[in-house]
Amino acid sequence: MSPRLRSLRAHLLALWILLLASAAATAYLLVEFYTQSAAVQVAQAELQVARACREIGDRYAFFGAGWTGSVTEVDDALKRQLTDVVVTALASHPGIEGGIWTASAGSAAYAFPTYEGTGPKTDLPAAEIDTIRRVNAESFSAERPVATRRASRTQTLVVQGCPLRGPIQGATAWTMARVYTDQGRAYGQLLAGFGFLAATVLGSALLLGRLLLLLGRRIARLESQLGRDADSDGIPPDGDLPHLAPTGLRELDRLVEALNAAGTRLAAARHRAAEAERLAALGQLAAGIAHEIRNPLAAIRLKAENALASADPARSRAALDLVLDQVARLDRLLRDLLSLTQPRRPVLAPTDLGRTLGECAHLHEDVARAQGAAIAVAEVTPERPLLDAGQIRRALDNLVLNAVQHSPAGSVVRLSAGREGDRLRIRVTDQGPGVPDALKARLFDPFVTGRPDGTGLGLAIVREIARAHGGQARLGAPPPDAPGPGATFELDLPWTVPTPAS
Repeated sequence: MSPRLRSLRAHLLALWILLLASAAATAYLLVEFYTQSAAVQVAQAELQVARACREIGDRYAFFGAGWTGSVTEVDDALKRQLTDVVVTALASHPGIEGGIWTASAGSAAYAFPTYEGTGPKTDLPAAEIDTIRRVNAESFSAERPVATRRASRTQTLVVQGCPLRGPIQGATAWTMARVYTDQGRAYGQLLAGFGFLAATVLGSALLLGRLLLLLGRRIARLESQLGRDADSDGIPPDGDLPHLAPTGLRELDRLVEALNAAGTRLAAARHRAAEAERLAALGQLAAGIAHEIRNPLAAIRLKAENALASADPARSRAALDLVLDQVARLDRLLRDLLSLTQPRRPVLAPTDLGRTLGECAHLHEDVARAQGAAIAVAEVTPERPLLDAGQIRRALDNLVLNAVQHSPAGSVVRLSAGREGDRLRIRVTDQGPGVPDALKARLFDPFVTGRPDGTGLGLAIVREIARAHGGQARLGAPPPDAPGPGATFELDLPWTVPTPAS
């Protein structure tokens, strides 16, 4: 196979040229077919036939002006006069024949003054007599013009009937034209255009089919290589892109080379980023632990030295009490660190959310009262989703204590839980000053806190509990009726209910 045939650009260029020629031919055919097609010709013929019929009516009205009485029978002399009326009316309408019809005697006059035969045509067209009779009968009965068309493979017959007002009873005028749809310049152009269009479309289809076949096979091969050893999300276990083999198509091979080079760079960058992230996390954790441990150790050392230096038993006991408080603080810190580093798999069971939120509010009432605030349970769904009640209670404890500590006197901390679609939303809302913008991006990271006496682990534990349930913890929008900026923390968990026993 030559390089030109193997080039995707050459395939697309040839396809584009064929499609462009096909589009041009189609546009030309549409314009020509619109202006000279059989439909337009038939419409024009209907207009001409209607005008000619009205012309006969006008000539007949002039012919009958001044007559008195009515005529019930048409003799030969009157037929010749009526024929002259029709000839005069149709002389300026090429290709249209017509006459005058009576309900009692049939044809009273016929003429085709623009007939292109060897002589004047004076006989009614036998094949169309039934159509002429029916149109005239409908026009006489309805007392209005009636038109009809009859289409065949090669021509369309257009016939119009018009009621006449005059001395002859039951008289109607009729006109007729024939539209030949398989003759003329438009028909030849149509056949030539359709032939060219068929050839270009067939060529385009063959070329496009070959191109799609080649591309389909090559792309399927690339997909197979990219999807090999990948998980359900299409990501390889090691996170690196596989090395792709050439496809044989020049443009695709350029993409393959670019992907291989990008995969190599991505793997190197990923390893560097992972190492940097590990070192950064380790440094942040070490710095946080050192900061949280150094302050209690300094206090313990100072009080221990004071106890040793003082002979007053009361001061020694007070120093020992403070040492015990600091040891308890260190113990809580270590437990929180273990909760982050050793998360426990949740044990799911039907959970009464109303009871869980009520117990949490009751537990922290005294702390809130000392702060001058209150805790209220706003609304709770009566359904019992599957949750680890202990872990959810611990997450709520952290959120409620955090809300109480930021609540001004006279404010209310509100707890709510409800179902929204297939999600469970548990919210804790306070009326405090809100979360500073500088902390929002790292609010749930370990050791990030806005209080000087906080460890910055409470919200991190909340996030880990939410993740263990397959959900997330986030800072939500405050309620529309909130009196102040406040803060709303939200647990967004999947809604899971027990399956009824069969």
